[in-house]
Amino acid sequence: MHQFTRLALSSLLAGTAALASAQSTQAERPATTFPYTPGLDVNSMDKSANPCVDFYQFACGGWMKNNPVPADQARWSVYSKLAQDNQRYLWGILDALAKQKEGRSSTQQKIGDYFGACMDEGAIATRGAAPLQPWLEQIDAMAGKRDLPRLVAALQLTLSNEDFFFGFGANQDFGDSTRVIAFADGGGLGLPDRDYYLKTDARSKGIRAKYLAHMTTMFGLIGESPKVARRSAATVMRIETALAQATLTRVEKRDPYKLYNKADLKALQRMTPGFDWKTYLAEIGQPGLNTFNVTEPKFFRAFGKQLRANELAAIKTYLRWHVLEAMAPALSPQFDEPHFAFFSKTLRGVEKQQPRWKRCVQLVDAQLGEALGQEFVGRAFSPELKAKSLHMTRQVEEAMAKDIESLDWMSPATKKRAREKLDAIVNKIGYPDTWRDYSHYEVRADDFAANVVRGNLFEHRRQLAKIGKPLDRSEWLMTPPTVNAYFNPQMNDINFPAGVLQPPLFDPKMDDAPNYGNTGGTIGHELTHAFDDEGRQFDAKGNLKDWWTKKDGKQFTDRAACIADQYAGYTVVDDIKINSKLTLGEDVADLGGVILGWMAWKTQMASMPQQAQALRDGLSPEQRFFVGYAQWACENDRPENLRVTAVTDPHSPGKYRVNGVVINMPEFEKAFSCKPGQPMVAAKRCRVW
Repeated sequence: MHQFTRLALSSLLAGTAALASAQSTQAERPATTFPYTPGLDVNSMDKSANPCVDFYQFACGGWMKNNPVPADQARWSVYSKLAQDNQRYLWGILDALAKQKEGRSSTQQKIGDYFGACMDEGAIATRGAAPLQPWLEQIDAMAGKRDLPRLVAALQLTLSNEDFFFGFGANQDFGDSTRVIAFADGGGLGLPDRDYYLKTDARSKGIRAKYLAHMTTMFGLIGESPKVARRSAATVMRIETALAQATLTRVEKRDPYKLYNKADLKALQRMTPGFDWKTYLAEIGQPGLNTFNVTEPKFFRAFGKQLRANELAAIKTYLRWHVLEAMAPALSPQFDEPHFAFFSKTLRGVEKQQPRWKRCVQLVDAQLGEALGQEFVGRAFSPELKAKSLHMTRQVEEAMAKDIESLDWMSPATKKRAREKLDAIVNKIGYPDTWRDYSHYEVRADDFAANVVRGNLFEHRRQLAKIGKPLDRSEWLMTPPTVNAYFNPQMNDINFPAGVLQPPLFDPKMDDAPNYGNTGGTIGHELTHAFDDEGRQFDAKGNLKDWWTKKDGKQFTDRAACIADQYAGYTVVDDIKINSKLTLGEDVADLGGVILGWMAWKTQMASMPQQAQALRDGLSPEQRFFVGYAQWACENDRPENLRVTAVTDPHSPGKYRVNGVVINMPEFEKAFSCKPGQPMVAAKRCRVW
């Protein structure tokens, strides 16, 4: 998948790696019902705060005070809590299916046995390093660099698509969204971002030193002496640094034109003369391919240079490290615990490993998500809830249509094309129309690590099989229990899994104002992504095509720059400011989303004048709309994690996703009777949509 919609199991493994103590697991119990949290919770507010000075503190101060970051989390938010509630409910389903041996369907057998094998800590500990041996033996058996393409293909298919030098998969052609072609992406780094290798400040140097120490520890676990292990770690750091130097920045990757570089096999081969692509393609089951999108040609030239510059022994060392990194979370505590200590504790400040049940639920969701999703939606997502969600979505889309027509900065020609794109957007609510077929994924009740490997193989083969086939527009990139949503610019669709349409994010028991502020704002957010600085470059058919007049394009850029300049002044942590060029798309969508949610709510209230005027909890409907919006973003974050997300996350911190939006809305100023000059009233308001 390309950078706009990428989801990765490896990131889940790194973020949740944990073998919890039996005592921790016994202290918690699966849930049989969902706990109810209202869509607007007055106990989450801090009414001593002045909403015109710091609205985020006013709306979320109580929540932040009463919800410190749990020891096993890097951050804690309303979204995190709902995700955990969903996981606890799924734990109950999976635990029952793991114990049940008769009367299970094929998919129930797979998710039950996967969960049972994952929870069997004794068997995992007993196996120790055994699951590593086949891969280490294959690396040792390499007789020369000519063996690398075949081995890299096998490692990518079964362990991690992007860890071993580069990534290779299938995606829609940027120029013709009806075609699925092969994509070759940069990869091969162990640290979260290229900047970790290249920055020269003391903190970055300290992280690199700790990364070297961690690699040294891990190499020692497979029998290397301390001296050899240190040398191995230095070799990996040298190769990864060279790859990082040739990797695009995250801001550069937000420009689809920079990522669109079509090439035939001869051109790809010229980039990496020491790597036989025909052998690689045959090994992944795709012989004969001759059309590729190489997202980072400079990276692949650097990869080729590294193959020439390094001896076979150094390449083997690099491969061993990435086998260790990819497999550690599925191995015994001697591997899993140091992996957690670096990637979660050192990098993100997490104090404690997650309970085993959480990790196993998350892995079932990652590798068998639609099988698990069937169980979830059958219990937690009624047809009535889907109908209400779809009704709100259509109202927000109608608001977007009115908004486009009302814009005084956009010409009629561009408005026409914008309406064509809006009208073509497909709404996916809750779950897929057709469930994924997992019949070719073998799951055994007694071999957790092998289940993970076979899951990787199943998914990578499924992705590669799309190349050259008709596009499946019904496919989802998130599983039904996921607490999130997304817009896909090439599919031109918005996707709202059932997991995000639960209280407190969407609360059917609540009055409309907070629901339209929260879920209405989120629907508007995803719609606005179709027209943000990335999304606006794709047309109604999902093709990368400039459909704007030159004047209108400049108007958009100038208005977006107002938002970028605003957010660039906000501090994330320490002296680190928001990289507003990275967060611009999300910042534009946050503001546009709340404006659209407000418009849709006003339309809804036009037919319900009594509700439109009623005070509740001392708040007017307009105030409840904004508090409802703000409370989805209540969060606490560890400073270590903030330092990572400042570099890697295209979203601004929750405080600024609230305060940074409302200061631009005269509707907020009026609702809370704010005065010019107060912090929540911008002297210069920004607005794109």
